[in-house]
Amino acid sequence: MSTTAPGLGHALDLSSTQPTPFLRLVRVELRKSYDTRAGFWLLAVIGFLVLLTEGIVLAVVVTQDQAMTYGDFVAAAAFVTSILLPVLGIMLVTAEWGQRTAMVTFALEPRRPLVFLAKATVGIILTFATIAMALVVGLVCNLLYGALQGPADWEFGWAGFFGFLITQTFAMLGGFALATLFLNTAAAIVVFFVYRWVLPGLIALGAALMDWFGTLAPWIDFQSAQGPLYDMSLDGGEWGHLIVSGFIWLVLPLAIGIWRVLRAEVK
Repeated sequence: MSTTAPGLGHALDLSSTQPTPFLRLVRVELRKSYDTRAGFWLLAVIGFLVLLTEGIVLAVVVTQDQAMTYGDFVAAAAFVTSILLPVLGIMLVTAEWGQRTAMVTFALEPRRPLVFLAKATVGIILTFATIAMALVVGLVCNLLYGALQGPADWEFGWAGFFGFLITQTFAMLGGFALATLFLNTAAAIVVFFVYRWVLPGLIALGAALMDWFGTLAPWIDFQSAQGPLYDMSLDGGEWGHLIVSGFIWLVLPLAIGIWRVLRAEVK
């Protein structure tokens, strides 16, 4: 590719310019995730709330003389991170569109699919980092529980670990998908929390009132379909529910959102 520079009598040859390596895009997007006040404080709040939740759980079980396992401590952290990781996935996408810096990003790297693949990769990296932190904090709390309450129970297992990994990744990608669909932080967060907390109740109510809807509900309730993932105990029908509902609430919004992003006018 060549073009004539304004005011110059010769052409600029860009044919030998090397495309931006994908790993560099990932490093840039990773830095963006914590190099702004919103991104930094979101990551800080996730870490703080995990520590606070685990501390409260430890204090309660010790004072109430209740039994606790390592898996229980991790589950307490999973509840917190499943709420905040979708917000992280949303911020990775919408921060640039809200601050009008997307024009700079796509001017420097016009291959939009690679940019959003890099953002999704960063989201997965940060999800794994959050999971690692939750596992470490749970380990420390279980050690303290063993020292204060008696022998520590380390029951968790690989099934619990992989279930934790998959459900947390789904949570982040759910927010990421809605972010590509709306390209607006507030709208994506509101819709996600409606989907996360309100919709399952409405589906359960509909299933209780209408028999035919009760048959349909497992195929459209992605939150309930993920339940057996926590111990990886899915049977054939449950796998079907997970795949179909995941396609409806995760794959389809992500596909439509990416299609919109690729065609959206950057202002």
